[in-house]
Amino acid sequence: MNQREIEDRIQELKMEYIRAQDDLEKLESLGIDPSSADSRLTRIEAELSELRQKQQT
Repeated sequence: MNQREIEDRIQELKMEYIRAQDDLEKLESLGIDPSSADSRLTRIEAELSELRQKQQT
């Protein structure tokens, strides 16, 4: 993966993270178990961290 692809993927993940946060808030406000949205956020955070490490090298 080249630097441009990494940057593009980071931007995609940022947008996905925002959507996942909205989903999490909606689920919590409705009293529905938010664990699926929470795990989605965790996966996004992990991938972002991984990509940022690649970006620095």
